[in-house]
Amino acid sequence: MIQIGGFDIDTGYVRTYYVYVNLTLSIDDEVIQEARCRAEAMGTSVNQLVREYLEQLVGKTDANSDAAEFERLSRLAQGDSRGWKFNREELHERR
Repeated sequence: MIQIGGFDIDTGYVRTYYVYVNLTLSIDDEVIQEARCRAEAMGTSVNQLVREYLEQLVGKTDANSDAAEFERLSRLAQGDSRGWKFNREELHERR
């Protein structure tokens, strides 16, 4: 039993409820459209990407788990660069 504000609270019967909050953001239409395209290509949603970003921002995600997931996905990737390689000068070229 604990006391809060002069009231006795029986902690044996306290339950924790998780509440999800809807959040309204102001984001440019072009940014949203591009984000939707990228999310679709990744097999996810903009909502999920924002949720994961915020969890990462506040430290809720596990970096080791994230690294293991990245490694797993990298091994499953069927990408083909067709011989193209990064060119340092092109990457750093000011446009």
